[in-house]
Amino acid sequence: MSFTDYKLHSTITAGITSCGYTTPTPIQKEAIPSILEGRDILGLAQTGTGKTAAFVLPLLQRLLAGPRKKVRALIVAPTRELAEQIHKNIGQMAQHTGLRSVVLYGGVGKQPQIKGIRSGAEIVVACPGRLLDLLNEKVFNLRAVEVLVLDEADHMFDKGFLPDIRRIIKQSPRKRQTLVFSATMPKEIRHLAEDILHNPITVQINHTLPAPSISHLLYQISKTKKTALLKNLLTEKEMASTLVFTRTKHKAKSLALQLQKSGFSATAIQGNLCQSKRQLAMDGFRNGTFKILVATDIAARGIDVSGISHVINYDMPDTAETYTHRTGRTGRASRSGQAFSFADHEDSKMIALIERNLGKQMAREAVPEAVNNFKPTKPVGNRNTFSKNSKNDTTRSKKSASAPRPKKQRSKASSFDFGLGRRD
Repeated sequence: MSFTDYKLHSTITAGITSCGYTTPTPIQKEAIPSILEGRDILGLAQTGTGKTAAFVLPLLQRLLAGPRKKVRALIVAPTRELAEQIHKNIGQMAQHTGLRSVVLYGGVGKQPQIKGIRSGAEIVVACPGRLLDLLNEKVFNLRAVEVLVLDEADHMFDKGFLPDIRRIIKQSPRKRQTLVFSATMPKEIRHLAEDILHNPITVQINHTLPAPSISHLLYQISKTKKTALLKNLLTEKEMASTLVFTRTKHKAKSLALQLQKSGFSATAIQGNLCQSKRQLAMDGFRNGTFKILVATDIAARGIDVSGISHVINYDMPDTAETYTHRTGRTGRASRSGQAFSFADHEDSKMIALIERNLGKQMAREAVPEAVNNFKPTKPVGNRNTFSKNSKNDTTRSKKSASAPRPKKQRSKASSFDFGLGRRD
């Protein structure tokens, strides 16, 4: 089957050719015909399967007929990165149609976004918070919306966006086409889908399973030796592009710093970064400036970076579904990929859940001898202790308890920007 079988407008076909698409993916084969017929859709598919094109292509076909320069389609996404990615994909697929999209999210100024809406965009791609801000300020309204798309609906539930989604739906016309896409389907999202979808078609493509092109390897190792193992793998294995997941923002930042100090081309992305620096990190990873991206789960969903060869779970995820999202960043578009997981004895239950989801055991890999022999150095004090080598040890007891403590100098690490540009 090819995209020509859908009899899309020639301007859309030209965009498909420009994107290099040839054969529809399974989710596209199943979803596009029903969306073209105007049916509501509940689409369940693993990450990296082409969900964005599955709803954008029929959406463009619909919008080519009808009025221009008014918001006729709304796509809601849970993260800035996913919203930006969808907006970029629309720009590629719609480049010959004359249809325009605008992307709305927080962390950046409102005025360029308002200007984009008022210039006559037909498609709005938005995160819930900024969208509601602009609707409440009456910058625009949703009265002309014909198609509402909720992408990564389960992640919107994870981020607590369901009340916002219901407020957005209330401002949309009742007579509309609604498309809900998700990689997993917890009961809360299923209930939402039942409330807002009318006689929907359900499209389900192995949505709980990682892509079969990914191999899964497990290293059982103590927490104190994880960094040594990571550096060893990055040195010894052929890793063209590596995404490393940590559980916390602090760990993502500090781990990227350690890798850079060891000579690796690394950067970090986590929630505390401003949007411009997050974008610079993603762009640098996408274009190969950085070979390693250390990230929290903010990067586990909807980030379309082609050619990621390895995903490393430095910290194990909290759910088996999150494991699917993380590892889905590699092995995309029929490429092969590898997922490495570092686990200690506390992670045994999560490993069992993941392996039950995979339907097989992860291959156990031996920890290299050099890593097993590695002895972590003790930290040189903290805010409550002093190292034996510190000259403060011999003088601190002589100081009056009421004497002011010396002002700390800002450390180099605190101002390190991970290749994202200097702080102003």
